[in-house]
Amino acid sequence: MPTPRLHVPLGLLVAIQAAVSGVSLVVEIVAGRMLAPYVGMSLYSWTSIIAVVLAGFSAGHWWGGHIASRPPRQALIITGWILLAAAISTASALLVLRLIGGPVLEAVSHPVWSIVALTGGVFFLPSLFAGVPAPVLAQIAVTAQADQSGRALGAMFTAGAVGAIAGTLLAGFVFIPWLGTAVTLAIVTAVYLGAAALIFWLARPLSRPVATIALAALAIVLGTLSVTRLSSCTSESQYFCIRVLDMSATSGSPVRRLVLDHLSHGTSARDLPRTMFSEFTAMLDAIARQRMQSRPFSAFFIGGGTYSVPRAWADRNTGPITVAEIDPEVTRTAVRDFWLDPAGITILDEDARVALQRRPDARYDVIVGDAFGDIAVPAHLITREFFQLVRSQLSKNGVFLMNVVDFPERLQALGAITATLQSVFPSVEIWTQASLPTPGEQRVFVLVAAVTPTEFSTITAAAPDATRFAVMAQSFTDRLVARSSPAILTDDYAPIDRLLGG
Repeated sequence: MPTPRLHVPLGLLVAIQAAVSGVSLVVEIVAGRMLAPYVGMSLYSWTSIIAVVLAGFSAGHWWGGHIASRPPRQALIITGWILLAAAISTASALLVLRLIGGPVLEAVSHPVWSIVALTGGVFFLPSLFAGVPAPVLAQIAVTAQADQSGRALGAMFTAGAVGAIAGTLLAGFVFIPWLGTAVTLAIVTAVYLGAAALIFWLARPLSRPVATIALAALAIVLGTLSVTRLSSCTSESQYFCIRVLDMSATSGSPVRRLVLDHLSHGTSARDLPRTMFSEFTAMLDAIARQRMQSRPFSAFFIGGGTYSVPRAWADRNTGPITVAEIDPEVTRTAVRDFWLDPAGITILDEDARVALQRRPDARYDVIVGDAFGDIAVPAHLITREFFQLVRSQLSKNGVFLMNVVDFPERLQALGAITATLQSVFPSVEIWTQASLPTPGEQRVFVLVAAVTPTEFSTITAAAPDATRFAVMAQSFTDRLVARSSPAILTDDYAPIDRLLGG
């Protein structure tokens, strides 16, 4: 006996498919922001997110294909339940991440596998459930439109693609920067609940137990959302989860630290604008000023963060200061929470490489590289092409300084960046704290590139305690560059994540 056809409007099926596809992609984009406070945002984290979400979608499509072979009304009811599961797993994602984040990172020591495990634990189930409706709805559309099955199938595929595009754009340009992670997940959950309600309606008549359980599921979702928030973010921007931590020893003398995603980007004190609280800012400040020999100089900063060094130089009145900080919210945070006075400082809300390219006639005595994504300098800011751009905009006796974080047991990233700088600048020096590293330590280095070498080899600066820094011997630099791989980083090939990750 043939299975009775459901008379379902194609437009309604298209709308449901577009909505479910759209919010499933919103979850994929939100995943990066959610994981950032735990593992940062790097090539590895985005690779894991895309792989886990696609794995969930694939398994869901396979499952949905089996469900689609059932009678239409039964298939719709099962799909409705699965969308309720998608709503619950999505609403619970922040809570699940908070519960398993610490234990997973402690249990899995390998940095890549820990990201994969954490991503899978939080986002596989929401993606699995979100992947089920597509084949079910497509099958029903084709069955309901038997005389125009090809048109119906094309409409369903188009709806999924258009919904995914819309979800991606809304997540990146509207939901996350304007509403934040928790509210975005609430919207996704509401869409799943709405889609489940429509699907149950299409499968009518419903029995009383189904309606009762559906209401219970809605209550669970709302209860979960009411106690869940992205706990660690002071604010969320288009780029970062921004946290401001109070490090004050006394209430009358505030000291604060800026954390972007999971990485500290600087510490500043209200009453000590010239005091540096980290090794890299102490080196950048002291080496640059001593090379300039107390004369006024113009400076360009690649990255703002807490604006510790620009704030100190503005207080010293060293000369014109320009800062390219891509995230306006970071600058607003520096003004609001880190006592930055933007008067007298030219602040560019754009990528530093773009900022330099747009101002080819500008010249600077000092250019400071202090931009980080996750624990690495962004790849486009460590290539030979970028360093050529930097050199072209330095004055005759100008100097370029940038900080690099690497593991002393490896130093592959440091070696590759040094070799790349040497292909552009006649003199490249490696500076670091004048002490032996401890096993497993992440050591901070400052690279100094110029036409002529620095006339001094050691310097003592407050970080905030008096700390001695020294330039590495040329023989060390030569050996480091000799074993560097790849020898030169270019716009075509700059595998900084791999060089740091090991």
